Amino acid sequence: MKPFAIVVLSVCIGTVLIGMPGCGSGKRVTRVETGLETDFSGRWNDTDSQKVAEKMISEMLKRSWLQTFTQSQGTQPVVIVGTILNRTHEHINVQTFVTDLEREMTNSQQVTFVADKGERQEVREERRDQAVHALESTQKVPGREVGADYMMKGQISSIQDEADGIKSVFYQVDLELIDLANNVKSWYGQHKIKKVIERERTLF
Repeated sequence: MKPFAIVVLSVCIGTVLIGMPGCGSGKRVTRVETGLETDFSGRWNDTDSQKVAEKMISEMLKRSWLQTFTQSQGTQPVVIVGTILNRTHEHINVQTFVTDLEREMTNSQQVTFVADKGERQEVREERRDQAVHALESTQKVPGREVGADYMMKGQISSIQDEADGIKSVFYQVDLELIDLANNVKSWYGQHKIKKVIERERTLF
């Protein structure tokens, strides 16, 4: 047997003996339901995003600001989502959380949700294009947008602590609803998550 083959064979045998991925090792992928709760790393994930959005919007819609507005105005309040800041120690796709918030508000059928600043620019560009190229009878003219009554803003923060292979991660989500007519904060919500991650120790 050639020296190079002996070295390769030795590496393969060694990796098998110590239980590490080695020669011929494969990767197994299993498809699961998207609603299945998974948490492998302890970091903020899709389950956290969905559950926090559900709980916070549900709590928001139970508060007195909603009844006060509908009784005085005779219509549903119009809400827009502003900036949600990521102040955690990790990368979080905040847009996914914003989308979860928007979905919960829209599906509640208790508030009217309108497009955010970025989306409005794209829609306005489409109207300008229609003004030049579309049949006059089908053109959507400017000046008919529905203005928002409230803007939702907030942030996701975190604190982590670690010692002797055990780590705790604390997340705090703060959301506030601001009345665009007078800058009054009509609702303030807070949700907290705490995770403890204990890594298994391997003895050789």
